[in-house]
Amino acid sequence: MLDRLDLLVIGECVADIVRLPGAADQVHPGGSPANVAYGLARLGHAATLLSQLGPDDNGRLIRGHLAGAGAEVRTDGATAPTPSAAVTLDGGGQAAYTFEITWTLAPVSLDRPPHHVHTGSIATVMEPGAATVLAAVESLRTSATVSYDPNVRPELMGDHDAAVRKVERCVALSDVVKASDEDLQWLYPGQEPEQVAERWLTTGPAVVLVTRGGDGALAVLPDGQVTVDALPTDVVDTVGAGDAFMSGTLHALASHGLLGADGRERLRSLDRDTMTDVLRHAAACAVVTVARAGANPPDEAELKAALARG
Repeated sequence: MLDRLDLLVIGECVADIVRLPGAADQVHPGGSPANVAYGLARLGHAATLLSQLGPDDNGRLIRGHLAGAGAEVRTDGATAPTPSAAVTLDGGGQAAYTFEITWTLAPVSLDRPPHHVHTGSIATVMEPGAATVLAAVESLRTSATVSYDPNVRPELMGDHDAAVRKVERCVALSDVVKASDEDLQWLYPGQEPEQVAERWLTTGPAVVLVTRGGDGALAVLPDGQVTVDALPTDVVDTVGAGDAFMSGTLHALASHGLLGADGRERLRSLDRDTMTDVLRHAAACAVVTVARAGANPPDEAELKAALARG
C-alpha cells in the first residue's frame, strides 16, 4: 500500500439549500465530487478537489468546509456565482433537487501527478466544462487509476441519448464505477441494474458497483457478483449517502493497495473476499452519513465504530 495517496477529485461544488417542512432553510456545503473529496480527507487521505467556486458567501462556506477536513481546493479562477441546489426533503428524509448551476471549467496545471482520479456527476455531462474533465481524465489515467460516479441529475443531463454516450465514455475510461439503481433506471429505462453493470464491466472497468438504498449494494466482478446488506439505522436524510459510499470505497481500495499505477493490475484481479471488505467499508460510511443531517461523512474513528456495530 502507498501511504497517503494523492487523490484528485475533479467536479462541481454546490451549496445545498435544505428545505424542511415548517423549518428555516439551512445551507450545507455539497456537490457530489466535493463531498467525495471531503470524505476522503476526513478518512486521512491527501485529497485535492479541482473545481469552481465563486467569490461569494456560498463559495467561502464550501472552501472553509473542505479546508477544515484537510482537503486542498484548486480552481480555474472563474468568478461566476457558486452553484446552488435547493434540496427538499420529504417525511422519510428522501431528497429532491432543483439546481442553479453553470460549469465552465478551464484546464488547470497540477503541481504533482495524482495516484488516483475521481470524477462524475454534473461535471462530466454539462458543457463546456465536461470536455475539460474528459481531457484531464484521459491524460491522467496513464499514471493513475480512475473512478467514476454518474450521479444522475435528470434536470441537468440534457438530451438523454447524448448523456448516455457521455456516461458510457467515462465508464470506459474508468477502473472503478459506482452508480445507484436510480441512476441506471434513468440511463437505461426498463433494464435490470445488474445487467447494465455487467455490460459496463466489459467496456473497461475492473469493477462496477451498484447501490440500492435500503436494499444494500452489489459489486460486479469478472467472476460474478458480491453483495452486502445495508446497515440498519434511523435515517435523518439521504443527502450525500452515495458520495460517502464512494469515498468509503476508495478508502478501502487504497488500504488494500489497489489504487495508483502500481495497484491497477491487482485491482483487475480483485478477489471476492477483498471486495466484500470494500463494500462493508463503503456501506458503513453511508450509514453514518444518513444518520445525520447534510453530507457529513465519517472520520476514521467513526468508520471503525460503524464497522464494529455492523
